[in-house]
Amino acid sequence: MQFCPKCGCVLVEKTKNFGCARCGYKAKGKVKIETSEQIQVKPKIGVIKEKDTDVFPVTNANCPKCNNGEAYFWTSQTRAGDEAETKFFRCTKCKHTWREYR
Repeated sequence: MQFCPKCGCVLVEKTKNFGCARCGYKAKGKVKIETSEQIQVKPKIGVIKEKDTDVFPVTNANCPKCNNGEAYFWTSQTRAGDEAETKFFRCTKCKHTWREYR
């Protein structure tokens, strides 16, 4: 790549010969253009597995399946908007899921 000796801009190809787009300088002879590129390796994207996704709060609740005393819980509006939410539980030991209506 060559630069204009008058203003310092990169010389661009104009029809058959090269010249400066800013000041109008024309280069004599051929201009050698070289390009290079370095490709960097991108880091891999991590994958979250199902066993890593239990980020719910833990509460004291007895599991009906294994009688464990702790369970994850979350709430969801499963009925009409004027009725109470449904509370879901998932056992921290056996992963059994159940719900409780109020």
